Amino acid sequence: MKGRTKSKFWRVKCACGNEQNIFAAASTAVTCLVCNIPLTQSRGGVSQLTDKATLVKTLE
Repeated sequence: MKGRTKSKFWRVKCACGNEQNIFAAASTAVTCLVCNIPLTQSRGGVSQLTDKATLVKTLE
């Protein structure tokens, strides 16, 4: 399909209750915008969720 990307985003919930959208292949660690706790760690092109984050939904 022309024009579609393979990029995915995740809807992630932090331990503080905040939900935010993040890029699933982020090259750097992503932190919560409210409490500044790390939500992901970079693992060679795919982000890995930390124990403080919960995957709510995969967005395409």
